Amino acid sequence: MKGKRLPRPRDPIQLGKLIVDIATGQVQEPEESAPEKRARGAGKKGGPARAASLTPEQRSEIARVAASARWKKG
Repeated sequence: MKGKRLPRPRDPIQLGKLIVDIATGQVQEPEESAPEKRARGAGKKGGPARAASLTPEQRSEIARVAASARWKKG
């Protein structure tokens, strides 16, 4: 797996030695890569999928109910 780090020892002295070894180039640590991003719209789930399936009237009603619930709490 690309981007996997070397395991870090729990012992502080061994950890210090590993850090020095990495800094001096005696041990090569793999480059950390950025996490892969999905393309937009791939696998819509949750709120976006629900919003896409609702009609404007249904969304308006849901928003109205949510607003009244917020005002009740105050």
